[in-house]
Amino acid sequence: MGGANFLALGDSYTIGEGVAEAERWPVQLARALGIAAPEILARTGWTTDELAAAMAQHTFHPPYDLVSLLIGVNNQYRGRDLANYREEFRALLERAIELAGRRPERVIVVSIPDWGATRFGRESGRDTAQIAREIDRYNAANAEISCSAQAHYVDVTTASREGARWVVDDGLHPSGAAYRRWSEAILPIARRAYCAERK
Repeated sequence: MGGANFLALGDSYTIGEGVAEAERWPVQLARALGIAAPEILARTGWTTDELAAAMAQHTFHPPYDLVSLLIGVNNQYRGRDLANYREEFRALLERAIELAGRRPERVIVVSIPDWGATRFGRESGRDTAQIAREIDRYNAANAEISCSAQAHYVDVTTASREGARWVVDDGLHPSGAAYRRWSEAILPIARRAYCAERK
């Protein structure tokens, strides 16, 4: 599998804010799969429209054997409209499927973590129960869209709600250990997505 092309799209959770490159979950996942290090297009703070703008300027090399998409926490954080998120997420997923050679079975959507469960969330002055409800609504939307498009979907939100034990010094972003748990959760799906035609 060494020559596989893996593209990871997202925000701080994909770029691994606060952890070493080797601890980012896409890098851990690629290592577990035995494939080349992923191409990562992600930046801390990006919303769906900002990721879309970056993708419009980026030079891709499709088709990719595996594409992941994790985006939306900053839409929720900034109080963006859910209907707008649905529209922009759908467009991003369609683009991800195109980059995977128009093969949705090679695309993995990862759910949005619940930042309200972290120390940063608790100290933010915002209603953490409301944050959780909004994250759930965002995830219900991206799960429905993913299912309709026949892309894979992996939940990491449940694990993210364990909060404080799994974050870096900023009290917000996941630690390398947390990303290892994500990678382990994603790995069986990634194996099926990548290896489906190679059995």
